[in-house]
Amino acid sequence: MRRLLSLFVPSYAQKLTLLATVPLIAAVAAIAALVAVQSRAVAQEEIRALETQLIEAKKAELRNYVTQARNGFYFIYGSAAPEDIAAKRAVAQILAAMIYGDDGQFFVYDYDGTVLVSPRETARINLNWAGQTDSEGTPVVDALIQTARNGAGYHSFLWPKPSTGEEARMIAYVTGLQDWQWVVGTGVFIDDVLASVATARADVEARVQRTFVYIGAITLAALLAVFGTGMVINLRERRLADAKLKKLTQRVFDAQEEERGRVARELHDGISQILVGVRYALDNARRRLDRGDGSAAEPLGKGIATLGEAISEVRRISRDLRPGVLDDLGLGPALKTLTEDFATRTNIKCTYETAVFRNRLDNEAKIALYRIAQEALTNIERHASATHVDVTLRGHRHGASLQISDNGSGFDARRHTPGLGLRNMQERMEQLGGTLLLRPVSGIGTSIEATVPLSHMLPPDPADARRANARQSTGKTTA
Repeated sequence: MRRLLSLFVPSYAQKLTLLATVPLIAAVAAIAALVAVQSRAVAQEEIRALETQLIEAKKAELRNYVTQARNGFYFIYGSAAPEDIAAKRAVAQILAAMIYGDDGQFFVYDYDGTVLVSPRETARINLNWAGQTDSEGTPVVDALIQTARNGAGYHSFLWPKPSTGEEARMIAYVTGLQDWQWVVGTGVFIDDVLASVATARADVEARVQRTFVYIGAITLAALLAVFGTGMVINLRERRLADAKLKKLTQRVFDAQEEERGRVARELHDGISQILVGVRYALDNARRRLDRGDGSAAEPLGKGIATLGEAISEVRRISRDLRPGVLDDLGLGPALKTLTEDFATRTNIKCTYETAVFRNRLDNEAKIALYRIAQEALTNIERHASATHVDVTLRGHRHGASLQISDNGSGFDARRHTPGLGLRNMQERMEQLGGTLLLRPVSGIGTSIEATVPLSHMLPPDPADARRANARQSTGKTTA
């Protein structure tokens, strides 16, 4: 199971790619959704406006038809009595003759619901259709009669088209002849309007889909660009990292070889020569003892003294490799011992100043600062030709700093490439998140300042705080 889960753990490059692509995809999706919603909303408003405009045009047309028809028979209706059968027959003939288009006609109902005129649907004439409804349950005849009783108006319902027999949406306009109790009106089918509206809606959906396609294509192109750029950067960074790794590995090997060479020289030039002298003294003492010479104690004593020098030299080399005082007493005493040994070995006057750290630095910081001091003093001994060295260790609000200054020949970074020692010092500070400054001292000489941040400062020891409080209490009591 863990192996399966490990397969889905993204690498660092994949995390960067996801970090770049996920917000892009989310933003594009949000933009696409917003564009779709806004487009549909605007389009629906336009479609409703178009539908309303077309229907209003149909209504105006219907009203105009009825007005013209009424003007055509009003000269008869205006002078006829309510029971004038001849006048009614004449008006019915006029209205029956008024047909237009494929489905247009005028119809007449009396207030009881009987059809009096219906030229395209003659089977309905003289039949009572009161209570008739369409397929949706909408009242038709009763609603037309009620509208006519109120004067005039519109009514919409489903009605079979005379030309095709198929049911379609109709808008009718009727007016009432109150003296005769007639409903006179005409209707127009608006299936063409509904078809236009449906076509407009389909066009809107098609445009929205095309917009999604365009946005998807742009997103895909952006993602490909991100992936391509990320791949190029990843390959470039990997090449640079490989080159740096090879360079760092070579530098590690060089440092190891240099340290091995130094230790070998120390052993050969120091301990080896001393041990040769010890062997010579012991051989001399053995020969004297074999001869019965009573003066064998002199070379034997000399060998013992020389062996003591060898022991001291071994301790010095061991201290250089890993000083025990650094672990036992802390950085301050270790640097003091290092400075004193340096002054004794090189006859260079050294001044050492420090604040009491009470081992407040963590182990990594102490080792780094100690190695930097070792490397700096070694460089001074080999290259600076200095006569005085100042070593200062202090704490401040930003962390802790080690400063080593000399009055030697100085170092010009513009003319000389930093060697392995300076690069090692710089890398030690970078690993700790600190800084290393190399700058010339006013006049002559060079100053190296290494600073470690507060993150490498340990919290105060409660025992130290108790001792400090005890000292303060004692001082107050004495006073």
